[in-house]
Amino acid sequence: MIKKIVLFTFILLIFQNTCIFAQKFGYIDTEFILSKVKEYKEAEEEIEKLAARYQKEVTDKFADVSKFTQEFKAEEILLTEEMKKERQDTIIAKDKRARELQKKVFGFEGLIFLKRNELIKPIQEKVYLAVEKVCKKKQIQIMFDKSSELIMVYTDPKHDYTDFVLDELGVGDKKDSIDNKKKSEFIKGE
Repeated sequence: MIKKIVLFTFILLIFQNTCIFAQKFGYIDTEFILSKVKEYKEAEEEIEKLAARYQKEVTDKFADVSKFTQEFKAEEILLTEEMKKERQDTIIAKDKRARELQKKVFGFEGLIFLKRNELIKPIQEKVYLAVEKVCKKKQIQIMFDKSSELIMVYTDPKHDYTDFVLDELGVGDKKDSIDNKKKSEFIKGE
């Protein structure tokens, strides 16, 4: 009787370990997904326009510093010590303001960072929710991102769930025969 209990426990442990290792996985390409999302393209364009406007402002401030510095060097020999000090202080102050603006706009948690976060984060959350729905529907335990820092040396297309996520987001290409073929093969393989 004890042998049967030990054998049953051993078989149960082997079955549990087999179930643990038999996890289903897949991958997606978020760069490709985001390129198909209209709101993402619009947000990127808005951020680029804003960055270009601020970049011009920062560039103009640094150009002003450069111009003022060149004028100072050209006139330096004609200036009194007091005038030299005053002009040098002005140059330092202008340079400091230009650098502060640059940091305020383009630095970590600067205006561009905050605007990007404001516009892009809701789209990323929408994509994440779509990925989560696909994972639940297809019973996938692990989903990788092909476009992230993770290096994927080889990917079998049958594990690519990018099209399913695009469909979940409502931006899938209905005419794409490769996608439909892959989906029908996937469904047959389930």
